[in-house]
Amino acid sequence: MTDFKLQGQPKVVEPTIYELSTPGRTGVTFPDPDVPRAQLPDSMLRGRLPLPELSEADVIRHFVKLSTFNYSVDSGFYPLGSCTMKYNPKINEDAARLPGFTRLHPLQPIETTQGALVLMYQLQEWLKEISGFDAVSLQPAAGAHGELTGVLIMRAYHIHRGDDKRTKMLIPDSAHGTNPASSAMSGLQVVQIPSDERGNVGLDALRAACDETTIGMMLTNPNTLGLFDEHVEEISKIVHEAGGLMYGDGANLNALMGIAKMRDLGFDVMHFNLHKTFSTPHGGGGPGSGPVGVTAELADFLPAPIVDIVEEGNEDLPPLFGLVSPAKTIGRVKSFHGHFGVLVRAFTYIAMHGADGLRKVSEYAVLNANYLLARLRDAYTVPYDRTCMHEFVAEGRFADAPGIHALDIAKRLMDYGFHPPTNYFPLIVHEALMIEPTETENKDTLDAFVEAMLKIADEARSAPDLLHAAPQKTPFGRLDEVKAAKELILCCWLPEDYGNQ
Repeated sequence: MTDFKLQGQPKVVEPTIYELSTPGRTGVTFPDPDVPRAQLPDSMLRGRLPLPELSEADVIRHFVKLSTFNYSVDSGFYPLGSCTMKYNPKINEDAARLPGFTRLHPLQPIETTQGALVLMYQLQEWLKEISGFDAVSLQPAAGAHGELTGVLIMRAYHIHRGDDKRTKMLIPDSAHGTNPASSAMSGLQVVQIPSDERGNVGLDALRAACDETTIGMMLTNPNTLGLFDEHVEEISKIVHEAGGLMYGDGANLNALMGIAKMRDLGFDVMHFNLHKTFSTPHGGGGPGSGPVGVTAELADFLPAPIVDIVEEGNEDLPPLFGLVSPAKTIGRVKSFHGHFGVLVRAFTYIAMHGADGLRKVSEYAVLNANYLLARLRDAYTVPYDRTCMHEFVAEGRFADAPGIHALDIAKRLMDYGFHPPTNYFPLIVHEALMIEPTETENKDTLDAFVEAMLKIADEARSAPDLLHAAPQKTPFGRLDEVKAAKELILCCWLPEDYGNQ
């Protein structure tokens, strides 16, 4: 049986596909070749591979059974704060699988790819309208990639003006970890700005840090505490008066669509997380999409190429769309033109909702988060307890149950059938539980989640060993994630004599 000792002890031991193998069973029969057989050279052969022998039904049942061990947004509530794990409408998948999209190649002549280019152009226009920015590039492959692109644009802008002494990026202590990483990768010094007692950026610390070496500030708004910064316009003013630029981390745009535009709040550049805000799948590490929007002053520095109209249309012919390069571009940041399949899904989501629908998405996301906050604040400590936006952060610890930690609560939630919220982030909250319901969950689901959280709070005091031993109702018990990450098992089982063949 499979040895999972490095990653925790299984409660359900499932045979490997090799152990299910029976000599002589066949899953597929190839037709007789219609060309003469030929012997392959020995240099092309790898010897006898220990391939299992199973029927098609054996293989299908084995892997379908394994798939039931996984948790997904299609199977249950996924309140993973900061990640916006909303339900992915299946019409998005239908659109992305249309043959006219899946059979294209980005190197085809533009005359043969007009449908894809029109979609990309329209998506650029919609993102500009949603955010208030003047220009958008769809090229970055994910949120963090968009961050890096935006920071490089900020640096290029200052250098082009001859202001090469600006090497300092200001970042709040509540920021996503990718913010300082993107800045450091761009060769910049990172300066942390502390939050005040209400979870806003500390204005006094910000003023003290701003000087002629400030390239700008990276700010998530709403921030990772789920709070709208009450001083966002003052923050932008302080940074701009020092000659810096404001970078907007668009990870939490799901709280603002149709309500506030990032450009109107004082931001000069921001990335969008299409895979979060606009409902495209992003489990398992990708793919994502991190387009970047900028003001007119920064438009010439966008990565190349971007989609634009290259020939105006007339009464007889539609306009011709093509790829153009901004005048002072920072260059290409990804092969080809972005994760096109994700762009199609996001386009479909926006088209289906329209302007009014996108505003309702944000309103319901904020409503759901505040409903959960209102029902849980008496049982769990909320360090920044004010009206939240799309998510909120509670503490996973209790004064009268000192042995209980956020991880115990998260693992126990799995026994109640829920995916745990984000743990231990943001770092400024001890034993953080970051909860984001999104707009796609109904009241019944939210109430069931609340009841589970309240029961766990009671168990923390009355039966703490239950939490320490959780999860107990899942196929596998509590895993040692740190050890599993350091000692990867990429292949669980092979025949003992494989190395000798």
